[in-house]
Amino acid sequence: MQVAVAKKDLLRVVARCQGVADKKSTMPVLGNVLLDVSGPGSLRLAATDLNLAVTGQINAEVQKGGSIAVGARDLFERVKMMPEGLLTIATSEGSGATIRAASSARRYTLHGIPGDEFPSIPEPDATAPTFSLGVDALSTLIARTHFSISTDDTRLHLNSALFEWDGNRVRMVTTDGHRLSKMEVTVPGKQATATMLISLKGIQELRRLADEARTETKSDADGLSIELIQSGANAFFRLPGLQFSVKLVDAQFPPYQQVIPRNVERTVVAPRASLTDALRAVSIAASDRTGGVKLTLSRGTMRFSSESPDSGEGFDEVPVDYDGNDVTIGFNARYFLDVLGGLDEERVEIGIGGELDPVVVRPSGSADYLAVIMPMRI
Repeated sequence: MQVAVAKKDLLRVVARCQGVADKKSTMPVLGNVLLDVSGPGSLRLAATDLNLAVTGQINAEVQKGGSIAVGARDLFERVKMMPEGLLTIATSEGSGATIRAASSARRYTLHGIPGDEFPSIPEPDATAPTFSLGVDALSTLIARTHFSISTDDTRLHLNSALFEWDGNRVRMVTTDGHRLSKMEVTVPGKQATATMLISLKGIQELRRLADEARTETKSDADGLSIELIQSGANAFFRLPGLQFSVKLVDAQFPPYQQVIPRNVERTVVAPRASLTDALRAVSIAASDRTGGVKLTLSRGTMRFSSESPDSGEGFDEVPVDYDGNDVTIGFNARYFLDVLGGLDEERVEIGIGGELDPVVVRPSGSADYLAVIMPMRI
């Protein structure tokens, strides 16, 4: 194989590949990225951990075809150190690859394995339906829900995000058993039905993919869409020159609608920034073990208090729009702060029942997003 490619194009795709490659696997081949030239005018790169896979195509001046797999991190670090401009990649018969800069004497040699020893990358069925979703919409869905996915990978149904496409509404729901987040967006003119359970790692890579696409397109981000294909046990997400696939989780997501309170006794409207600042300040004095904070609601005021047997107490209050009975509840401060940090609206609505009832948080005046936070005894 011998090709010449632009550094910026190669680095962009290698960065995505090294995010998927599994460096800690007992199968060393999964820590590699495949470089393959099987046709004129392009270089194909691919990486997989057998659950996630990414494939990218970049323009190339091809002098000789072939394929090789080399360490993903090693390749990324070396390409990053190359000067801007054209790079040449050439393979030798001993399963090695040499990277040279066209504008300087800098070069690297990498050990590799034959490309035909690399695992096959899944592809969607040609007849599978294709949906189109704006990159901004996907990014918003993930940003407002990803933090409440459980990090316990032994509980697959909670270590995942539920992705639903219902008519012209697209929904993402996550829960770790202590809190729940639900975000919906409208896709004008689209009528489709799909239900998928996507692993935490898959969601993290999708978030990076969407955020990078928005950064690269900048002013054109509003018109950029990502193609979504559900085919067999996999979901595929396509951007120009890049395909990301994820093996769907085979588990039953909790019946989340049963967790969302239908009615709440008290609704409080509060400034998000002031609420965040006060809660963050008081949480510093909370117990390291529980992170527990008390919220006391009375007319016109929301008070936060915390105490730790080792470090003392914390207190603050925020003026709010409320004219009802007093109530005190306890909750994990981090859960509340995660929700507030994922929003950008100036005011939020907080629905509060009794001291042992779940708390509901929404952006003021919007029905697209809600979070449910379970109470705790303090």
